[in-house]
Amino acid sequence: MWSVRRSGLFGLSDALFFRTSVEPSLPVGVDAEFDELAFYPFLFWPIPDKNISLTPNAVDRLNRYMRQGGVIVFDSRDGGIGTTQTHLRDLLRQLDIPPLDPLPMDHVMNRTFYLIQDAPGRHLDGQVWVEAAVNKEQSDPALPFRKLNDGVTPVIIGSNDWAAAWAINEQGDPMYPIGRGRAGERQREMAIRFGINLVMHVLTGNYKSDQVHVPALLDRLGQ
Repeated sequence: MWSVRRSGLFGLSDALFFRTSVEPSLPVGVDAEFDELAFYPFLFWPIPDKNISLTPNAVDRLNRYMRQGGVIVFDSRDGGIGTTQTHLRDLLRQLDIPPLDPLPMDHVMNRTFYLIQDAPGRHLDGQVWVEAAVNKEQSDPALPFRKLNDGVTPVIIGSNDWAAAWAINEQGDPMYPIGRGRAGERQREMAIRFGINLVMHVLTGNYKSDQVHVPALLDRLGQ
């Protein structure tokens, strides 16, 4: 699975480099038990076809990573209907995961770079989950994710096999077939756009959301 994940992240990095001002470093594998996670703005974690048992040290380090602004992207790769859903749930139970909601249409991640309405990968219809919106008076001080990371969700959970849709070979060509004909290529393009939006959300936070309020702020300053 590392080859798919690695090729997928290379493909996404390539798209980021050519389409945006982001200059990503090469994707690397990390070990939550030993590696310094603070160097990485997000971790991409495809769920394998087996249970994952984390050590207490790895759990503590991953929880601290999320509390301090890191983002973990989990992908069960099965379109939401496979056995890896069980492995995903077992993994999430070991971590301090905040309350989750389906990705809403008005979420800032849907407009950080492209205006998008869904998040396909090799699969189309898997649900995407992000941190639930919480009012300040309802926030839990034990899970201060939003306050610490400019509104960026600490977890993004999906099942559409994004890496397979992003993956490219050494010649820059797609590695895996997606859908059929032009519809499939459109699906791949939308998967790439979602990936770009995801990274831009991680890097810029609620910048795009703040921009919506600029006209009103300027109007008030002029009064």
